[in-house]
Amino acid sequence: MSFLRALLGRSKPAQPDLDALFGLPSAAITLQATSGLRPTGTGSVAFRAAEGRAFSELQQSVTDLLNTDDGPRVEATADEYGYTWLVLEAPAAAQEDPGSGGGISDLVTDIHAVNSSLEAHGFGPSLLCSLVAFADEAGERRVALVYLYKRGTFYPFAPLAGQRRDNALELQVEAAIGNDLAIEKDKGRWFPVYGAPGL
Repeated sequence: MSFLRALLGRSKPAQPDLDALFGLPSAAITLQATSGLRPTGTGSVAFRAAEGRAFSELQQSVTDLLNTDDGPRVEATADEYGYTWLVLEAPAAAQEDPGSGGGISDLVTDIHAVNSSLEAHGFGPSLLCSLVAFADEAGERRVALVYLYKRGTFYPFAPLAGQRRDNALELQVEAAIGNDLAIEKDKGRWFPVYGAPGL
């Protein structure tokens, strides 16, 4: 089969590697050192909600599991394209503690848990992306590190007002974190996620 793929010029699609998410805390340290961008303590997981009671119950159980006194605040919201976003916000104490990096390690663990739960219950094909938000101290520059589930890669997305994006900042972030994360090589797949909750 691999011979036929090579002969016909087809490549095997990349497999999701959810453990790649654990590279985000290292990338966060790099971003803070090189660009002054720090985690905001907010992340999200986007997926296309499936019809039926099983999916609704799974979504509720994941939300209940994470919504504990010392866990992140979790809120589900839908966008105009029909995707559901589970928005996770680190507890205020973690965001205020400079040593915790905005609670990014715990946040990444929770994002991984959401993705893993959906994948384990057969809803992997419904997963679109996950993102973690960063901003400078003044809050003027914002960027998300977006994980494309089906590609197993990351890309930076820096929104500006009026549905524009800061391409220069995105390229700067790409250059800074290239050793920390698997960056999506095809820039045509750096989809804008305007209005993504938590960004």
